[in-house]
Amino acid sequence: MPKKRPFLGAHVSIAGGVSKAFARGEALCCAAIQTFTKNATQWKAAPLSDEEIAEFKKERERTGIYAIGHDSYLINLGSPDKRLWEKSINAFLEELERAEALELPCLVMHPGSHKGAGDAAGLSSVSKALNHLLKKTSGFHVKILLENTAGQGAALGSRFKHLQQLIENSVAPDRLGVCLDTCHAFVAGYDLRGPRRYEMVMDKLDNTVGIAKVGAIHLNDAMKGLGQRVDRHQHIGRGMIGRECFRLIMNDRRFEDVPKLIETPKEWDGEEMDPINLGFLRSLVRRDNPV
Repeated sequence: MPKKRPFLGAHVSIAGGVSKAFARGEALCCAAIQTFTKNATQWKAAPLSDEEIAEFKKERERTGIYAIGHDSYLINLGSPDKRLWEKSINAFLEELERAEALELPCLVMHPGSHKGAGDAAGLSSVSKALNHLLKKTSGFHVKILLENTAGQGAALGSRFKHLQQLIENSVAPDRLGVCLDTCHAFVAGYDLRGPRRYEMVMDKLDNTVGIAKVGAIHLNDAMKGLGQRVDRHQHIGRGMIGRECFRLIMNDRRFEDVPKLIETPKEWDGEEMDPINLGFLRSLVRRDNPV
């Protein structure tokens, strides 16, 4: 399916059924969308019916919108609690099965939290879980995108080297990639403000996980400052990162074929903000660089 330019979109709701996500993306003129495949605040969900799956594929074909998935926030593959860890593995397996049924190219996930056990123990738990899941789904096409985190509390994945370790320790590294979140990177200590600092961060990313491993980008400004490790998203250009970082990403040819998705607050003083944030990002694309 040819990709529309710029390759930009938003996280959209599946209220009323998974196929409804495409009409919401279409209303925002999205080239790409990110969505859950089930209620993200519940462990279990009714299986996807054949009719739902068919309608999802029909709507994707009709709109030409590229769609990726995001797993439930309840899942914690880094948990030291064996019962929660096993429950999370089973829940993530269900997420992968749903994504595969919908023929989603990738599923974004947060590595999890070590809950006080320490980074080494937490990353070991995540690696063990991912390897189990990758073996269990060896015939699947859907890739898992590890999202860098803000590092709030005991969250794993705030350092690029954490993601590198998970990929290098994988039984199927070709099925793992990275989702780069700008807010998370900034509050974790990666300074994206200005061309020189932006390139320094991109060099760090390339020297660890590799630029080619970036399968999606979450474009979010940050309410909190550099290195404060607090995960609070802000509207584009209205936070502590500022507009220059987003101009650089929107014109970075290394990310030309990478879907860029906003997860910014939906409203501002009662005004719907997705169209405004997306419009602002589109305005940053140089006329001589129609990515």
